[in-house]
Parts: sequence; C-alpha cells; structure tokens
Amino acid sequence: MSDLTISRVETRLLDVPLIRPHGFATYTATAQPILLISVHLEGGVVGYGEGVVPGGAWWGGEAAETMKIIIDRELTPVTVGKEVTALTGIVKDWNRSVANMRFAKAGLEIAMYDAWARALDVPLAHLLGGKFRDELDCVWALGVLPLDEAISEVNERIETMGTRSFKLKMGSGDPRVDTRRISELIANTSDELSYRIDINARWDRLTALTWLPKLAEAGIELFEQPTPADDLDTLREITTRIGVPVMVDESVCSPADALNVVRKQAADVVAIKTTKLGGLEESKKTAAIAEAAGLACHGATSLEGPFGTAASLHFAASTPAVTYGTELFGPLLLKESYAQEEIVYRDGKVVVPEGPGSGMNPDWDKINHFTRE
Repeated sequence: MSDLTISRVETRLLDVPLIRPHGFATYTATAQPILLISVHLEGGVVGYGEGVVPGGAWWGGEAAETMKIIIDRELTPVTVGKEVTALTGIVKDWNRSVANMRFAKAGLEIAMYDAWARALDVPLAHLLGGKFRDELDCVWALGVLPLDEAISEVNERIETMGTRSFKLKMGSGDPRVDTRRISELIANTSDELSYRIDINARWDRLTALTWLPKLAEAGIELFEQPTPADDLDTLREITTRIGVPVMVDESVCSPADALNVVRKQAADVVAIKTTKLGGLEESKKTAAIAEAAGLACHGATSLEGPFGTAASLHFAASTPAVTYGTELFGPLLLKESYAQEEIVYRDGKVVVPEGPGSGMNPDWDKINHFTRE
C-alpha cells in the first residue's frame, strides 16, 4: 500500500444561501445544495470535489441527496483501496457498476484528481495537459429579474467585476413579456455590452421561430438551448435561419451527444459543464469532438462552489477548445464562501487559482456551519 492509495471517501451535504434568488426556466433557487466530497490518501493528502446540479433534480435528474447515496453506497466501495493514479480504470469500474449518475461521478472524479495533484504538489491543470492561460472571459447570468433589478445588477457587475457580457434566463413566462423585458434591458444599458439568452430547452419550434428573430433584432448575440435537447433538427433550423450563433447545453451530456450535434450541424457552440458530462476526462473528450468539427466550446457552470469552480477553471485553462469564454461565476452567487481563498474576478475575466490541486483549501468553520444536520 502506497501513499497514493485511496484510504477513504467522505461526503457531507451543505446548504449555502445565495446572494439573491436565482431564476431558471421552471425553478427559482434561494440556496444551493452542494455535496462536498473528500478523497483521503494513505499519505495524508486530501482532495476535494463537489456534487452540484443547477436548480436541482428538475434539470439534471440528480440532486445532492441522490449523489450522496450513490457515492456512499456504490462508488466508494469500488474506489477505496486503489491508487489514485489508476483514476481512469476506477472510473471504468464505476461505469460497470452504476449507470448514468454523471453528476455524482464527476464530483468524486474531480476530488480524486485534486488529491492526485496535491500529492504531486502541482496544479490540477498539469494532469490535464498543462495550463496555457491564466485567466478566461467570464459572463454573468442575471436569472429572471424585473427590469429595474436587472439594470441595477448589470451596473453593479460592471463596477465590481468589469463584466461586459451578460446571460439572461427565459422560458418560464409568456414569451411576449419576456422578449419585451429583455429588449428594454438592452435598450436601457450601454451599447458596449453583449447579451445572450438561455431558454433551458423550454420553447417549441413555433415559439422559437416566432420570438428568436425579435430577440436578434433587439441585439441578442447568442441563443442557448432554445428548444428541447433531443430536437436537433429544430436547433439546426434555428442555427441556419436566424443568423445568431446557437449554443447547446442540455443537448450534450456525453461525447456521443456532441458527435450527434456535429453530424446534425445543430449548433455553433457547445457548453461544457464538467459536472453534467461526468467529470474532467469526459469533458476533455467532448471538447475534442467539438474542436475537430470547428465548433467553439464554452466553460459552463452548474453553479458550483469554490472547489468545483476551480476544477472547471483548471479544465478550461488546459483545453484550447474552450474559445468562447466561461460563465464560471458560481462562488459569487453564494452569500459566503467556505474556502480559505477567493477566486479572483476582474476586468470581465476570472483568474485560474494557483497552488497545488485546485488551489482552494477548505474553511472548516464555514463548512461545519453550512453542513446539513
């Protein structure tokens, strides 16, 4: 047994309040449930990952609670006793014993990568090909907000982060009202800002073809997942007819999904969520497929906390295919952090943390405070 042998895996549920309600297409979150995962090595090194689904089970089919059960009961017995350097083989063993459950597997895989990198005393990006950039563009998501609150938040983010690009959520209300709200926001803020929309796959073909052209006229520069995930024909129609780039998110949950999007010519950009795809290895495969087809990749978020966000930043910093920036702002939505370090946001960009592993270390007082009893 070596110092790199995995001795135990621990999980705990955190409930972390948000700075404000964050609206999705069908759900509004006021706190983020996060499964904090700790992988302990025999040599005393500990790595950290997070199990997070944006908006809970309605979006990804998993929740922090289901992830805890799967990791504790199913994945941990397959993991403990093996060297963390055998990570790829361990993941294959998971897939033989547990179908799907990509978010749970991603959190545990990232914790293993973090432990491995810390044991080597190198940044996590070194295990993913090497960091070739130190910062990335970062968009800010407004959620579904009234006009005056949205304008106030845009101005506040320009002031504090230098943000120049904003994502607006749609899909929960009347398309006519939502389109008017967004058009008014664009008209009442600086022409130097860029805006995109995320409909979370909630519009049908007719609704999309009716309202997306009006949003394009208002100045929207990117449509994220306007129609259902499996309707690639309509996504291709939108991509070719309206003249605004289309980004797929829900449509790509695996490298095979990315290949289908490429074959159907259904998008211009692929949102890479390391959580949704099942971890860093599957994210690398997905990005490679998109890159080979000439599609851009975007470093997307599941509203992870500091540890999951840092891991996604190390992925993006080591992956040339990520050419369409990121939205890795998750920690800024939390009222309080539970890491000793703060991820730096400045001049419209996010800085990749330095130090061994993800570069983030736990604040156990805060973690104990947020832990669910």
